[in-house]
Amino acid sequence: MHPLVFKEIISVTMILFAIIDILGTIPIIIQMRQKVGHIESEKATIAVLVLMVTFLFAGDELLSVIGLDISSFAIAGSIVIFIIALEMILGVSFFKEEIPQAASIVPLAFPLIAGAGTMTTLLSLKSQYQTQNILVGIVLNTLVVYLVLKNVKLLEKLLGKTGLHILRKAFGVILLAIAIKLFRSNSGL
Repeated sequence: MHPLVFKEIISVTMILFAIIDILGTIPIIIQMRQKVGHIESEKATIAVLVLMVTFLFAGDELLSVIGLDISSFAIAGSIVIFIIALEMILGVSFFKEEIPQAASIVPLAFPLIAGAGTMTTLLSLKSQYQTQNILVGIVLNTLVVYLVLKNVKLLEKLLGKTGLHILRKAFGVILLAIAIKLFRSNSGL
């Protein structure tokens, strides 16, 4: 097994942080909490961790069953990430999601936090980084998700609408650059 590489861990952590966009989803989480009264932070966080780790290890097998290679999936993932980045930067919605009345593991952990973009990103990351460094990045992001879910009221007050808007735009630009890098490195350009 390869040793942990700090630079890779930081890169993976930042990429996952940007794609999960837990800070950008605070307004949606607040809306869900208002509808149902309480969000079970622990259950949602465990579900996010299990989903991401499972997909990290089983994603390759799923791809082989349907006859795809990681590079093709990484290119497709880079396009999804590109579109998500455009949503964040331009403030438009390409992906429409309905929020059910009950805030449980299904709407909160998946697809809101660990959705298709996150799963695609995990497989794309496998083509660039060592698995153990990705695992550390997943755990670090899961801790951030837990802290945000536990403290969403406080964060809303601290950041305000303008702060949340600025964070979303900044992470959108970062994601755009990541999408271009993933596309170039997997397409041979």
